[in-house]
Amino acid sequence: MKKTVILYTDGACSGNPGPGGWGALLIWNGNERELSGGAAQTTNNRMEMRAVIEGLKALTEPCKVKIHSDSALIINAFNQHWVTNWVKRGWKKSNKKPVENRDLWEELLNAMSPHQVEWIKVKGHSTDELNNRVDRMAVAACKQYN
Repeated sequence: MKKTVILYTDGACSGNPGPGGWGALLIWNGNERELSGGAAQTTNNRMEMRAVIEGLKALTEPCKVKIHSDSALIINAFNQHWVTNWVKRGWKKSNKKPVENRDLWEELLNAMSPHQVEWIKVKGHSTDELNNRVDRMAVAACKQYN
């Protein structure tokens, strides 16, 4: 039976584009692991995606992963099957324009591949303490690049 891991993620950007940061929190069996990082010149969407990628890459075996994110883009891309359609159309959106951040979408699909993933939308800047925690981590990482 696969372990069930809870993954909270968030990204932040000072300016868009501008200096950015990401935070990820992995929770399994009462244990927690925090991860964070950033980039000097990036966008909020790239940092949101990087948080998920790095959280998944930190897992050392296939797991059931419940990913909590306040990014409507990421949650909808999977729960509404946008990514599946983008791939079918050669990484084009329904309006025939190229998908932004294709490099990270492909990296995310790779990072997801060994795992069974569930996508859970959380409200940002609200009462979800774990989401607020990863937000603080992302903002702190962002400040390192200002």
